[in-house]
Amino acid sequence: MPRMTNAVGRKKRKKSVLKLAKGFRGARSKLFRSATEAVDRSLRYAYRDRKVRKREFRRLWIARINAAARSHGTSYSRLMDGIQKAGIGINRKVLADMAASDAEGFAKIVEKAKEKTAS
Repeated sequence: MPRMTNAVGRKKRKKSVLKLAKGFRGARSKLFRSATEAVDRSLRYAYRDRKVRKREFRRLWIARINAAARSHGTSYSRLMDGIQKAGIGINRKVLADMAASDAEGFAKIVEKAKEKTAS
């Protein structure tokens, strides 16, 4: 019985890996073994960094909200506590955008939050 090969599957697998490696420099985009290693690493980094991106955006929003809150005479933690007690359902992304673009609206939210933390 002759030896069996998997030419179609092998070609498809190599083609898909080399397609993912398109744009890599040198042998990493041309040679299958180097491309496989580079693609595996890049996919691991992509998976990890999708989560890191969320963390970094949350840090950025908190920094912006804190800066705006301090200009209104309160801290980030007191502001967020007041917002929660006031029942204002607004997330950090929108709040940071308001702090940057809508100063009047942000000031109203800060006032409502101050009322709830003072009482």
